Amino acid sequence: MPAASDHNSSPPAISVKSLAKSYGEVEAVRGVDFDVEPGEVFGFLGPNGAGKTTTINMLCTLAKPTSGSATVAGHDVVRERDDVRRNIGLVFQDPTLDGYLTAEQNLRLHAELYGVQSNLVPARMRQVLDMVGLWERKDSPVATFSGGMRRRLEIARGFLHSPRVLFLDEPTIGLDPQTRRSIWTYIRELKEAEDITIFLTTHYMDEAEWCDRIAIMDHGQIVALDSPEALKARVGADTVRIHTADDEAAIAALAEHFDLEATMSEGAVTFRVPAGEEFVPRLFAELGVPIRAVNVSRPTLDDVFMSYTGTSIRDAEEDSGKARSRAMMQMMSGGRR
Repeated sequence: MPAASDHNSSPPAISVKSLAKSYGEVEAVRGVDFDVEPGEVFGFLGPNGAGKTTTINMLCTLAKPTSGSATVAGHDVVRERDDVRRNIGLVFQDPTLDGYLTAEQNLRLHAELYGVQSNLVPARMRQVLDMVGLWERKDSPVATFSGGMRRRLEIARGFLHSPRVLFLDEPTIGLDPQTRRSIWTYIRELKEAEDITIFLTTHYMDEAEWCDRIAIMDHGQIVALDSPEALKARVGADTVRIHTADDEAAIAALAEHFDLEATMSEGAVTFRVPAGEEFVPRLFAELGVPIRAVNVSRPTLDDVFMSYTGTSIRDAEEDSGKARSRAMMQMMSGGRR
């Protein structure tokens, strides 16, 4: 996977300047700025109501900015909307395939909607279906596909018209862990083959780890933007989870004796402290409440998300994907006239 620094001499694949969107009195997006480099895998995370969905909609030309500007693949999202649409692929979390059509028919419809030259379609279709392991099923109705197969077909469709930027919105939501790993194997292989920029939303932190950089959005603003490792380093403190004979007494003792704020999380007394492993012996000696088990973990991306937004990513990630899917279909059916 090419690092973002490999492309610094090239114009950004996505460039966002003071981008804002208001709905009446509500400021959904409050003047955000960021660039995504060519070839980068860029993760975009945020809780419900953070403005993430609205930002993506503006980048995909599904919503018009109130102020500010954005370019995608070098084209302005307002003035050159059709050019943006020709240069992006969209894979949203809710299915948009036609189950009555075969895999090949779904791809041919997409090629027609995106104006792919008819003489290029057969070879390109073979290429993308081979990449996701579905060439042998090209003549099968999509209704006969498993959830994982449908997702692979949607990803192949997103690549069919050779977009420069691919938007993946929760590409593996609802799939079992084995299928998720398989989908990501295909995505990485496709990215290497196509040298494409990927703009990703996910609530699976193992998927976010694969991003070159991550932006976290909250209350309409970008509150953090860096590589996964750099973001985790910023959090600093380790997470300590203890099971005790009296959890309420333990929480009170942590506050009184160590000036630490602890909460109950997943059945354990949980708190954060620098150098957690070094702190544990002192904890056993001075807590004054019998400790039955202890676990120390380094900062994770979920810890990063929690520190910036006050909620966990799993609790946060149930957004309006269905609305975007409907908007996408409206765009595909009417936007090229």
